[in-house]
This record gives sequence, C-alpha cells and structure tokens, in this order.
Amino acid sequence: MRDRMKILQNSRGLENAILVSIILFLFNLLFPQHDSTVLFICSELLVFLTVYFSYNYIYRFLNSKLDSPFSLVLNAGILAALIFFIVSVVKALLGAPESGKDVGFFNSLFSVLLTFVFIGAIVYIFSTFRELFYLRQKKDPGTYFNTMLVFFTLSYFSNILLKFDPTFDYPKEAFTVVTTVLIFLNSLRVAWIAFLTKKQKYYLLIISIVLSILFGMNYAIVSDIENNIVSRLLYAFSPGLHTFINLLMIYGTINFGVIFFTTLFHLPTAEAFDHKVEEVSSLMDLTKLITQVFDFKELAETITSSTTKICNTDSAWLVTKVDNEIELNSVNNIGYVEADKITKVILEEEDSEIVGVTTIHPETIRIAIKDDVQTFNFKSIAVAPLKVHNNINGYLFTARQNDSTFNTDEIKSIGAFADFASVALENARLIKKSIEKERLEKEFDVARDIQRKILPTIIPTSSQLDISALFVPAFEVGGDYYDFFELDNERLGFVVADVSGKGISAAFIMAEVKGIFESLSKLIFDPRELLINVNNILKSSLDKKNFVTAVYGIINKRRGILNFARAGHTPIHICSGGKIERLQPAGIGLGLDYTTGFAASLKAMEIQLKNNDIVICYSDGIPEAKNNMEEDFGYDKFDNSILTSYNLDLELISKNIMKELTVFSKNHSQHDDITLVIFKWNENK
Repeated sequence: MRDRMKILQNSRGLENAILVSIILFLFNLLFPQHDSTVLFICSELLVFLTVYFSYNYIYRFLNSKLDSPFSLVLNAGILAALIFFIVSVVKALLGAPESGKDVGFFNSLFSVLLTFVFIGAIVYIFSTFRELFYLRQKKDPGTYFNTMLVFFTLSYFSNILLKFDPTFDYPKEAFTVVTTVLIFLNSLRVAWIAFLTKKQKYYLLIISIVLSILFGMNYAIVSDIENNIVSRLLYAFSPGLHTFINLLMIYGTINFGVIFFTTLFHLPTAEAFDHKVEEVSSLMDLTKLITQVFDFKELAETITSSTTKICNTDSAWLVTKVDNEIELNSVNNIGYVEADKITKVILEEEDSEIVGVTTIHPETIRIAIKDDVQTFNFKSIAVAPLKVHNNINGYLFTARQNDSTFNTDEIKSIGAFADFASVALENARLIKKSIEKERLEKEFDVARDIQRKILPTIIPTSSQLDISALFVPAFEVGGDYYDFFELDNERLGFVVADVSGKGISAAFIMAEVKGIFESLSKLIFDPRELLINVNNILKSSLDKKNFVTAVYGIINKRRGILNFARAGHTPIHICSGGKIERLQPAGIGLGLDYTTGFAASLKAMEIQLKNNDIVICYSDGIPEAKNNMEEDFGYDKFDNSILTSYNLDLELISKNIMKELTVFSKNHSQHDDITLVIFKWNENK
C-alpha cells in the first residue's frame, strides 16, 4: 500500500512539473519581454513553481532509486560539466554580449529552451545535494535543510524588490550571505563518508577536488552578466533563477570542498573501518554457510581461511575432539604434519584444558619440536576452544610470523569464528544422526502441508446457524477433510470426509476430493446425486487399495431443514431436547463400487431441526481413540460428553469433548486425525 501511494505521489508530482513547465513556455512565447511589473512577477512565480515541482518530483525519484553515494556525486559532476560546456560553447559561438543590445530573439525561443535545460540540471543537482545531506544521518536533520531552503527562496524573490527600486539591494545581499552561511553549515553533514572503503575514499578525494573546482568555475562564469551572454540570457529570463544558479554553484563549491577535507581526515581510520566491515561480512557469510552447507569439511576450510584473512594472521587450522582423540580437519597456509605437531605440543604443555581464547608463547613449542625447529617460524599463536553446551569438541588455532601480538579485537574475532565452528560441528553431528529420521518424515511433512492447505481458513457465520470446526492432526498423516459451501443466501453445503490409509498418498487423494466437492457443490444441490457423481469421477483416481468415506449435507439456515447423504462415514449425531439420536442412512464408501450398486446402496435423509438443535459430524478419530488398555472411546462416551455440555456455546462443547477424549487416551498416542464439525440452529435469531 505504501509503495502504491509513493508511486501515485511521484506520478502527480511529475504531472504538476510538466503542466507548469508548459505554462511557463507558452507564457514566455506570448510575452518575450517582461517590462511591466505584473508580467515580471508572473514570470518569476512561474519559474519558481517549475523549479519547485521539478524538485519535488526528482528528489523523491532519487530517494527511491538510491544505490550509492558515488552515483549521486558522479551525476552531479556530469551535470555541472554539462553546464560548463553549454556556457562555454554558447559564449564561443555568440561572443560576449554588447552593452545595451536587445536580446529579444533569444528571449522568444532560444532563451526559453536554454533556461529549461538549466532548470533541469540545477534541480537534479540540488536534489542530489539533498540526498547526500540526509544519507546515513542517525537523527533527522530536516530542520537545518528546510531552513536553508527558506533562504534560497527568499534570495530568489528578493529580485522582485529590485524591480521596484534598483538601489534597494540590501535584502538580496543579506539573504545571499545568510544562505551561504547555511550552505556551509549544511555541507558539514557528510556522515556517509565514514561508511566508504579506503579505496572509495581515495577516489572521492580526486572527484571532490575536480568538482569543487568545476562548480567554482561555473559560479565565476554564470555570475558574470557583463561578459557572458548565457548569464545575460538567464538574468533577462529570470533574475531569481540566475540568483538560484549562483547559490547552487556556491553550494557545490563549498560542499565538495568540505567532502575533500572530511575524506582526507577519515583516511587514517579507513583501514580499520574496512577491517571491521570485512569481519562482519565474513561472519555473515559463515552464518549463511552454516544454515545452507552441511558438510563440515567445507565449513572448516571456510573458517580457517576467513580467520587468517580477518585476523591478519599467516596460518590457521582447526581440530576436532572425539572421545578424547584429536583429529585435524582443516589447515590454511600450514602443512598437516607441522600443524599436528604444534597442536599436540600445545595441548600437552597446557596444565589445564583451554576453556577460552588463549595466546601461546612459541618458545615452549620451539623447544618441544627440536627436530623440526628450522621449519617453525611463528612468533605468536592463539587458540580458541570449540564449545557446545559447555563441552569442548575441538580447537581453532591461528598463528603469526611477525612480532605483533594479538590485540583485544582480534582475540574477540578468533573467539567468534570458533563459535561458528562449534555450531558447524554440532550441526554436522545432528544432521548425521537425524538424516534417516528426516527421510522418513519428509513424506509426512508434505502430506501435512497438503492437508493443512485444503482445510478452510474461515468458518461461515450466520444469524441463525452457529458453526464450530476443529481439526487435530495425528503424528502420522491421515486424510481427514471438512469444508463449507455457500450455495445461496439460505442454503449452506458441508462435507466431512476421510481417506483410507495414511501418508502422502492419502493427502493427495484428499486434495483431489476437495476440488471435486468444491466444483460439484455449485452445480448439484441433491446430496445423494452429488455423492454419486463424486464416486464416478474418482473412478480414474482411486485404486483398489483406497476408498473415501464422506457425509455431504445441505442446511437451510432459514427453515432449519437438513438434507444429507452418507457414503460409509460415521453417523451424524442430532442432539435435541437433551437427547441424542444417531442418523446413519445406508451408503458405502466412495471408490468401493463403481457400478450401479453404489447408487442403489446410497440413501438420502431429510430432517426438520428444532430450535437449539445441535448437529455433530466427525471422523473416526474420535470413537476409535484408544487408552492404554487398547479400549475404544466409543460412541457412548462420545454421546455422554455431548450431553454434559449441549446447552453451552459450540466452542465450549468442542473443548469439553476434546478434554474428555484427551483424559481417556492420555497414556496412548493419537493414531488418527480428529475432525469435529458442530452446527447449532436457532430459529428465534
């Protein structure tokens, strides 16, 4: 919704900018000379509105398309160079303006077109400065920028005062000075520079020098009305626009000058910042690997290579500990034999088990490895344990050949990489143990997902018919299914079904059954006839091992008439006046007989519900629930659980049934899905 609103706002902003630009163009063609005060003011207002609406559109566009500060800086530089090129070419072609010469021809056409090019360029540059100003700011600095905008506007319209009195130039000079001061203060907000890499900062130094000089040259050229014809044309077209361009060139000169010095001051810390960014990036990459790659060898190699890279070390290796036996898993810039010897010496020489990141003095190792002392040239070694649930399952080693010791940040980094290695090791072990279990449950997961998706997410509501539906899946997947169909304003169709068997095949069959019932319910309004058609359609889908039991009915919500047919499913229970009746019209399961015998066996039933009558439909997961004695919950206990709460709300009735069922089978696992759908008709509502 927010994205659509932004698109709509941008579209309106572009339409406004185009409309005002067209009006300005036509106005200047009709009135090329702005001699009268009214025409002058109208022209200035139209130019201002064109700049305003264009700016309002472009800065929103840049905000939505912002990729990097470098693209903004380069775009501003390209447009500044374009302005310099246009001014230089036009001056070379037309020469310097003669004093007092009328430039009406250019005002009528060329001046207008040239001005529009300048408006587009300066608005884009100004929008770029705005984006750089807000970029990476922790607090909203809008007050400072908006204040500067106000004084830009005041400087723009101060030229109107000169129209009435050419000697009254004090306000314009005052506004220009204040605007320049605000430009300098706002240019100091360049927080985004700190987030650049060292290489990017070197590039930015060069670019900022070039652009600061370029904007300064543009200011010198554009402000020279006497010797530059483009400046004369711009001033004749709109003194306010000429003032705005001058201020923008000052803005660019100051802004890129500040960027140069700020970048220069950030260079000493650039390397440290790059190191932190690289460290965070490596940790993120390791996190992705741990969640996506399950081969411990590959993870170990990534960890050792990242350790040497991020911690500025020369070598790294990783060992695991299984049943107190040390196994070397991965090495980086060191031989297996040398790493193995150093590992054994360090672990044997330590008086106690290494429980935290520890730095080792190499002299002890040098003495212990007398035969290979010439190959041992490390000056500093750090060891981090691989901990999982306070158990040490291995160690991460890293070593340096220079004399620099490990500082606090580097020790923390080594500890972080060791923690990731610990997680990787634990994941590998858990995956190895659970892979067989996962293979067995994969089919059930798919089936459960299918089963969950085919069940309705919204229960229909009606003033005269209350409905409660409950589904409790078993650990294994069955084929329970229920659904509701709004046939018209009065009639509601419903189905409760169960596919024989379990697993993904049952789930797929039930998904197909859902589609069949959903399609036929809109075409056939006789429950018996509908079940006959369902059976015929399933002929091409079900094999001899599968069948489906179902009850399909239609309730007239206004009149309280229930029509239903049953295809081998559990009975429908009607609770009326504190008594329960089980309705079980004849019918065999869907898929058991594709001859005329199925239709012959299927009987429909119609009953008139009374006020507050309750209709209960369910799957065999309820009566066939077992206790630790392998006894069934049965129909009698089911009826009793209904009678103890039939005068309560339907949700409470469902909860009471499930409570008694849970207590009964608490020492026995649930072996089948449980589906319970309850209707309550009230003619007085």
